[in-house]
Amino acid sequence: MEIRVMDIVDYDQVYALWMNSKNMGFNNLDDSREGIERLLRRNPHTSFVAMDGDTLAGVILSGQDGRRGYIYHMSVAEAYRRQGIGTELVNRCLSALKAEGINKVALLVFNRNEAGNAFWEAQGFTVRNDIAYRNKALAELIRIDT
Repeated sequence: MEIRVMDIVDYDQVYALWMNSKNMGFNNLDDSREGIERLLRRNPHTSFVAMDGDTLAGVILSGQDGRRGYIYHMSVAEAYRRQGIGTELVNRCLSALKAEGINKVALLVFNRNEAGNAFWEAQGFTVRNDIAYRNKALAELIRIDT
């Protein structure tokens, strides 16, 4: 298994994996090839893919704004789960963010995503019950929930 920095040439396999991962949320603009390419240009060292030869086993998409790190999407193909790939992707991501001077990382998980929430809990990510997540679309987005 090779874990390396994600490149836009990985996009088609990454998108296919996302669309086959249950209980995740995407949209047509931010998660388009152009949107992901923009993120990778801005954060060239913080997103990773796990490759088994030419087959994508997993991906973690993350970045930082100079103050906080964010994990946007992380998924491991079902055939590769429970082999430590997700944990290794998280560790690579957190190390890269820390090397860039980031001290805190945030992420969002749907409440209904029991497997995802259990995974993030095992990685040491805690739930904040004292805040409300809010957002506002600045363009018309089409949600893609898996």
